[in-house]
Amino acid sequence: MSFVPAATETRKPAPLKALTGLRCFAAVNILLFHFSNPKWFGFMAPVVDSGYIAVSYFIMLSGFVLGYNYNERARNGELDRKRFWEARFTRIYPIYFLSLLLGLGNLRGEYGSHTHAMFWTGLVLTPLLLQGFIPAIATFMNTPAWTMSAEAFYYFIFPWLARWKKPTRIRPHLLKMTAVWALGTVPGALYMVFNPDGIAHPDRWSYGHWLWALKYTPYGHLCSFVFGVMLANLDAMFSRTHRVRLWMGLAGFAGIYLFVCQGPRVPFALAHDGLLMPLFAFIILGLAGENPLARGLSVRPLVFIGESSYCLYMLHFNLWKLLHRSHLLDRLGLSRFDPWLSYGLMIAMAIFALHFIEKPAQRKLRQWLHATNVLRTA
Repeated sequence: MSFVPAATETRKPAPLKALTGLRCFAAVNILLFHFSNPKWFGFMAPVVDSGYIAVSYFIMLSGFVLGYNYNERARNGELDRKRFWEARFTRIYPIYFLSLLLGLGNLRGEYGSHTHAMFWTGLVLTPLLLQGFIPAIATFMNTPAWTMSAEAFYYFIFPWLARWKKPTRIRPHLLKMTAVWALGTVPGALYMVFNPDGIAHPDRWSYGHWLWALKYTPYGHLCSFVFGVMLANLDAMFSRTHRVRLWMGLAGFAGIYLFVCQGPRVPFALAHDGLLMPLFAFIILGLAGENPLARGLSVRPLVFIGESSYCLYMLHFNLWKLLHRSHLLDRLGLSRFDPWLSYGLMIAMAIFALHFIEKPAQRKLRQWLHATNVLRTA
């Protein structure tokens, strides 16, 4: 592992603000997906009812953003794996750990819904970001936390993915991406063919061991992450001002909307992940450009909330439970404003957590890790 000079380590490409702005809508949609009636939202009801697809988008976006920032450095031998992993750990773990603390009240329910062996396995593996590898405990203590178990695995393998040879021509690279997309649809297709859980019409409410493996384990979403890393290479192959980016973005949004309007006509096992990679790619490439669509999603309020999207995603489930179990709004006479007041509180708490918990904890952890590294090399 080579030494990376400080100047090289801190060099970063320009931020893509429109993608941060879209994270605002994606995270809020997941909140509405978990705690709303989609029929409240009129023509947007299919979007809210299919909120789970936003997680697939986040996973692909994660691969894209990492590729955008690190692919070139990795190919040049400038990416120190240890420092990369430390940076990822300090970025995700403070809020992840806070989400588990907020979920301590769920332990009684977890104990009652698992065997003793599986309960203790979940209690040990969840703080270690390993619970996602076992479907039965993937949602242990905090339902959305399974994604960070998957992301931690993807972060681990990313330095090797990023070193793949830089593509020189678009067509061969598109063929490789198409192969990854096709591979990503295989788990859902196999589930449909063999129906291992015996569920006649699986949907978001269905439970089955193999369905949970498809939904929550890192393996089922790996192709989406890899596709995102490859998409970053494609992104670098044409100009940010190219007008095709605008049409890609518009086509991506229109395609997603038409897709979710199909509802149960699209098999849930396919819709949950894999199938939508090309449409998500169109959106990402469109918003990574310089065009009216990207500027519309780069406005300051959207970016401001979008920056807290990770906090909103990780904390909203257990925060919502705590808020409503406490009956605080009832005692304050504010329950008549619910659930809209609760949505606002979730967003406000996420912004607070970003600026007063995540960022300070991240700085402290990085200082501590730097001091530890200095001591080890002294």
